[in-house]
Amino acid sequence: MPRKPRDAAPQVYTLLVDLGRQPGDPLPDGATGAGLLVYAPGTTEAEAVRETVALLKTAGMQALDVTSYGTLAERESAGDTVPEEERALMARALDEDVVIVAQKTWFGDEDDDE
Repeated sequence: MPRKPRDAAPQVYTLLVDLGRQPGDPLPDGATGAGLLVYAPGTTEAEAVRETVALLKTAGMQALDVTSYGTLAERESAGDTVPEEERALMARALDEDVVIVAQKTWFGDEDDDE
């Protein structure tokens, strides 16, 4: 994959971050981890991932895995339908140069439900 020049314009990447547990993290009691859907700006995908992981670390969260679904243009070319509300969040992430958590899902031990 070719590297983008340093002066490349930032783009917003759609990332799915899997979180694990660690002492003192802000995840709710009973959660074994979480999944976060985020929109993260960066001049490269690697930069967007790095910045997201660093931000989560400062918030006391442990990123275990990050999956990128690419930029808006990449998602559209792959056939994704991107609703206006997602587009608005992506535009905000770019305008404000911030990582936006669009959705969070807590994971729990299913055996505890019995």
